[in-house]
Amino acid sequence: MTTHVTIIGAGLGGLTLARVLHVHGIPATVYEAEASPVSRAQGGMLDIHDHNGQLALKAAGLFDEFLGIVHPGAEASRVMGKDGKVLLDEPDDGAGRRPEVPRGALRRILIDSLPADAIRWGHKVTGARSLDDGRHEVTFADGTTVTTGLLVGADGAWSRVRPLLSDAKPEYVGLSVIETYLFDSDTRHPATARAVGDGSLFALDPGKGISAHREPDGVLHTYVQLTKPQEWLDAVDFADAEAARALVAAEFEDWAPELTALITDGETPLVLRPINTLPNDHRWDRVPGVTLLGDAAHLMPPSGEGANLAMYDAAELGNALAAHPDDPESALTAYEEAMFPRSAAEATASAQLQDLLLGENAPHSLVDFFTGKGQPG
Repeated sequence: MTTHVTIIGAGLGGLTLARVLHVHGIPATVYEAEASPVSRAQGGMLDIHDHNGQLALKAAGLFDEFLGIVHPGAEASRVMGKDGKVLLDEPDDGAGRRPEVPRGALRRILIDSLPADAIRWGHKVTGARSLDDGRHEVTFADGTTVTTGLLVGADGAWSRVRPLLSDAKPEYVGLSVIETYLFDSDTRHPATARAVGDGSLFALDPGKGISAHREPDGVLHTYVQLTKPQEWLDAVDFADAEAARALVAAEFEDWAPELTALITDGETPLVLRPINTLPNDHRWDRVPGVTLLGDAAHLMPPSGEGANLAMYDAAELGNALAAHPDDPESALTAYEEAMFPRSAAEATASAQLQDLLLGENAPHSLVDFFTGKGQPG
């Protein structure tokens, strides 16, 4: 294949696509808004699933490197009520079906697997347009442009490439996640560290929850879930760290102290992440020379599938392009025809999972899910 592939976004999806293309000898360049690989923190732990994310890493020839960053024991899961009572405690069984790895370490493996000139850092996209000859022009914030015969939007929820294909825009679903961290938890926050355990904690009640992941080196990463309207979020001044912390903690005033400490003892400012989604059945008509993957194509509520789907999309697209070296349009058609129903099914399951987590029967609905008594769909 001689067509040069232009990828927008150096997240896990865009990097996986670039790597799979590189394995097949297909030239590609990734354009990324961030100034460098270390210009910002890369988030917390990811559970990489054996039926999609791990398959993508195998297609990228990076599975052994992935195994080297797995956090031992982190597949453990615990469900609690707001009183701190443990309702379910599942240890890591060592089977490796959903091993946890740090997102930053996984991204670094992908970056290091690419030629040094494959990623153009500091290229923030401001727009993209179709040209009369079937090619596409991408414009960057510095006024420069690039023209390409094959454009892939791997640029997330607010994709600048998506408007070439679809008028759909993300919409707030009434749920927000608020993050903070505790450090050196086993020494400085022992009661909370014991409550979280070795892996993931889900402490839930209808409409709200406090979840946490244990990360390497005793770090506890807190994810507070609140079902609140946009107006409530707009009234919280997250720039005033202590006032915001007090307001969020007040939503959990009758919860067990070892749980609320995940908020009140947080050692970093609260970071608000409103949850936006695209329609579950989001799709588009085939437009020559352009497609999407990951959140740009199928943004959905957090369910542990986002990174996995992005990488799997990337591997499937890369393999399709390799299988149709002289006919990229056939490759894009095959990729999209498989991706649309796959992503629609995952988006539906993701929405159903939110009801298990925060619906009227929480936390018992999640316990039933883990024990096989209740399944999404």
